[in-house]
Amino acid sequence: MAPALHPQPLPSGRPHPDRWIKVQPEGLYVEPGGFYIDPVRPVERAVVTHGHSDHARPGNRHVLATPATLAIMAQRMGEAAPASTQPLEYGEPIRIGDVLVRLAPAGHVLGSAQVVLEHAGSRVVVSGDYKRRLDRTCAPFEPVPCDVFVTEATFGLPVFRHPPDLGEVEKLLHSMALFPERSHVVGAYALGKCQRVITLLRAAGYDRPIYLHGALEPLCALYGRFGVELGELRPATVAAREELRGALVLAPPAAATDRWARRLSDPVVAMASGWMRVRQRARQRGVELPLVISDHADWDELTQTLEDVGAPEVWVTHGREEALVHHATRRGIRARALALIGFEEEDLEEAAVSGEGAREKGA
Repeated sequence: MAPALHPQPLPSGRPHPDRWIKVQPEGLYVEPGGFYIDPVRPVERAVVTHGHSDHARPGNRHVLATPATLAIMAQRMGEAAPASTQPLEYGEPIRIGDVLVRLAPAGHVLGSAQVVLEHAGSRVVVSGDYKRRLDRTCAPFEPVPCDVFVTEATFGLPVFRHPPDLGEVEKLLHSMALFPERSHVVGAYALGKCQRVITLLRAAGYDRPIYLHGALEPLCALYGRFGVELGELRPATVAAREELRGALVLAPPAAATDRWARRLSDPVVAMASGWMRVRQRARQRGVELPLVISDHADWDELTQTLEDVGAPEVWVTHGREEALVHHATRRGIRARALALIGFEEEDLEEAAVSGEGAREKGA
């Protein structure tokens, strides 16, 4: 692990971000603005990067986020959603205390954003979760030059190099052609992964109805309201067994491998996740057809992003921090891991290991 770094002044006497961005028990605190980014405990003011529940938690009094993220939070939290919200479009600047804030696309899920902070002549970008691949369901990642880049590292090991997305979808379509009498049920997280798998299927030419577990329907409808075209979707829960013979069904990861799927016609169980690169995880859950489709940057995309933003200093959060810190240091970039809690990959529902967890990420 890299040695701890002590705050040093930036050129021209600018205060180092270590002096105004603090790691606290609630999360990452922007002191001159009086707000937290993706706090893990309820706070007075929060800026939320996206709608996954390990980043968007109930209990915050005032929340600023993109309009899509606020809509997702309202959909998922119901009465527990924050009463006081402020929508902020990508690129729109707002001053909070002594900090100029804007949001830039992160390419993770619908509405996901990086938080761009400017204070006392320095710029810090907090990435949230992100990916660099084409995704028709959300705005693409925008590299923002900065003095300090705070990056995730969910797949921050060189072994994680995700294959082309359409190639994984072709594996699914090939299996459906080989076994036309069997249902194919794909485990896909409700926010982001489900909609992305659908758009990848449509891009590959699959125009038949796609059946959805009831837990996936509300967010697919929300995506539709934000202009994401998903084609014909039907509820799987009320469909007759014969209707589902040879059909494609999407369900939450836990449902795809439990009793719910047994009502399908001799189902082929698939799972869409970056963690399907780890074959042992697929075998543990009885996944017959692992699909390596991730909503996070892989190793090559993480390291390329460090080059693209050009930050002389990088702070690495939640994931495989040590490897990315080591890589950055070898490239002449000052780097360290941040001790943020509440974003551990062991809790990911998308990992398809622990089933329905209290904290999720769209891996």
